[in-house]
Amino acid sequence: MPLSLLILALSAFAIGTTEFVIMGLLPDVAADLGVSIPGAGWLVTGYALGVAIGAPFMALATAKLPRKAALVALMVIFIIGNLLCALASDYNVLMFARVVTALCHGAFFGIGSVVAAGLVPANKRASAVALMFTGLTLAN
Repeated sequence: MPLSLLILALSAFAIGTTEFVIMGLLPDVAADLGVSIPGAGWLVTGYALGVAIGAPFMALATAKLPRKAALVALMVIFIIGNLLCALASDYNVLMFARVVTALCHGAFFGIGSVVAAGLVPANKRASAVALMFTGLTLAN
């Protein structure tokens, strides 16, 4: 199994964790930021909107890059977004940071699937893509 495939799976795990971890923290986030729990729940929606907006936009923005460079660029945006989340001092900054983090989500999985399939012989492509998505599954 290529190391690159494990890195894709680990990246998928990180993206999935970032997407879903907020759900279990809503009461704490709400209390910390001084908003209601339903108000904090909009952070989940903000991430989902970032995925929906970011997928086509980021796919177009990275279309001319080599796939490896595109994946690295997407993960850099993801890391910057997570750093902003960690440093967020109020609700609006956290919402902005969650949207920034989400922008790379859809494009990463689209490009990552193609890369994962290309890392192995033709008869193992489905397994390679499944392994990459195992990272996302484990994040749930």
